[in-house]
Amino acid sequence: MTAISNRCADMQASPIRKLVPLANAAKARGISVYHLNIGQPDIPTPHGYWKALKDSLPEVLAYGPSQGLPVLREAIATYYSRSGIHIDTDEIIITTGGSEAVFFAFMATCDHGDEVVCFEPFYTNYNGFAAMAGVKLVPITSRCENGFHLPEATEIEAKITDKTRAILICSPNNPTGTVLSPEELQTLSSIVRKHDLFLLSDEVYRDFVFDGGSHLSTLELPEIEDRVVVMDSISKRFSSCGARLGNMISRNKAVMDAALKLGQARLCPPTVAQYGAAWIYHHLSDNYYEGILATYQNRRDVLMEELTGLDGVFLLKPEGAFYATIQLPVKSADRFASWMLTDFQFEGETTMVAPAAGFYATPGLGLDQIRIAFVLSDRKMRKALRILKEGLKAYKD
Repeated sequence: MTAISNRCADMQASPIRKLVPLANAAKARGISVYHLNIGQPDIPTPHGYWKALKDSLPEVLAYGPSQGLPVLREAIATYYSRSGIHIDTDEIIITTGGSEAVFFAFMATCDHGDEVVCFEPFYTNYNGFAAMAGVKLVPITSRCENGFHLPEATEIEAKITDKTRAILICSPNNPTGTVLSPEELQTLSSIVRKHDLFLLSDEVYRDFVFDGGSHLSTLELPEIEDRVVVMDSISKRFSSCGARLGNMISRNKAVMDAALKLGQARLCPPTVAQYGAAWIYHHLSDNYYEGILATYQNRRDVLMEELTGLDGVFLLKPEGAFYATIQLPVKSADRFASWMLTDFQFEGETTMVAPAAGFYATPGLGLDQIRIAFVLSDRKMRKALRILKEGLKAYKD
């Protein structure tokens, strides 16, 4: 039989979704499953989104511009201006989800075989996008013990070769909840300038920083403004994952010209969804952002209350986003997560988590860790975590 491509053969299965068949089988047996494995918010999509869709429906659902509708790009520029960040509309391209923004960033800055330095654990789908683009991810391991913050500059520079084209970051971070400090971003800025690199910055969770903290965007680093590429999305900020709308931003004209060529090849991002997204960016008030932030911080606090001090469990308080990477007293979190779905239930319910090894590129790391997405209501979070604790008591490695 003719073999499939090495690109797809070597691509890992998603640790977020690969256990879905086990969860579906558990549900078929009548067991309720609490999903802490995936960053799917349960907060309603803003009502104005749906009204804007209805009010904007054309007689013919035609192709839109490859770079996205002007009304949405203008709305995004306005959104950034409220934070004191000036972006021109021609420095924004609308993408089919944040996923395509990451893929475009790789394709626009790297050739086949080039390298991108990143910090593990990282958003697992970076692996897939890199494989599609023919890019090699070069991981640098961050540690649970210091909240997954960046290592020293010398350790980062030691990974840079003549094939390195960029450094990739995510802050606030998926899967760790880490928020990079201004000092860490300045260190990266110096490295990028010294080695003539791009800085690819995933800022999907920029509005979710807890405990009164703030987010410094890489767009606010003037010394490397022509080297920064930001990837963003409406999925988590506006609880609109299914809209599949993201954006890529860069003040580097050559990068944006390259991204536009990629956009033309796929014709255009989803047209109808862009009208709703434009309404959201223009009309949601500060109260909305404050309310969403408070909701996720409360859920983060529930996570800490339920798991802190538990024998053999180690985690530090997430600083942002809505994820935590947690060390468990098990040899294989993969087996444990599967067992929770195939062999365990507590009062007719169980909990689904994501094994964290898939968020690492280095073999053997993260085997005893899981990622939890705290995207359920406080009551459901407590119940799901108590079930998880009961499972840990019952599990035999």
